[in-house]
Amino acid sequence: MAKDMTLLWGSGSAPCWRVQIMLEEKKLQGYDQKLLSFEKMEHKSQEVLDINPRGQLPSFKHGNIIVNESYGVCFYLESQFKNQGTKLIPDDTDQQALMYQRMFEGLTFYDKVRERHDSAVKRNKEALETELKLWEGYLQKLGAGSYLAGPSFTLADVVVFPTVGILFRFGLSAQRYPKLGEYYGLVKERPSVKASWPPHWVEDPKGDEDTLKDL
Repeated sequence: MAKDMTLLWGSGSAPCWRVQIMLEEKKLQGYDQKLLSFEKMEHKSQEVLDINPRGQLPSFKHGNIIVNESYGVCFYLESQFKNQGTKLIPDDTDQQALMYQRMFEGLTFYDKVRERHDSAVKRNKEALETELKLWEGYLQKLGAGSYLAGPSFTLADVVVFPTVGILFRFGLSAQRYPKLGEYYGLVKERPSVKASWPPHWVEDPKGDEDTLKDL
């Protein structure tokens, strides 16, 4: 099944990482994949445009079916392979509702992280601090060892963890945000996350640790 799948992706991109984690969780290894460089503008190549006319990564194809938005790919794979690998949508109504809430809040969270390099640094820093305190509070309420929607790893974790991973890559303090630090430590040990860890982070583990160290 996975042999019929193609993924064009970029290292360190949260949307790409979501799809890679999802494929690992659903036991869909062995798909055709190609790592492209954002710096070299390879995401604007004809190879990408043939699948994704927006010229963005990820670009994903399963047989003749194309789904390029990362949330869409995750829902598609869970729907098509719900009896394979990890079950990522809980049956429990409360947990399911919380999962959907955190999933889509994750889009706002990611937007705040993406803004860290904008010119309005002070305004964006304050917005990101507010956002971080919100997620810190969510995890505090759920208690130690919890995932974003409760005791089980769900779609919310698949789509939001890459944002958390980027924050700690850029030096977020686990002492200042202990619940996010605990969550990061928990999820980064999952086989799906280890298998999809951005390759340039492996090559350069320190990365940009100074960017968010004072946040």
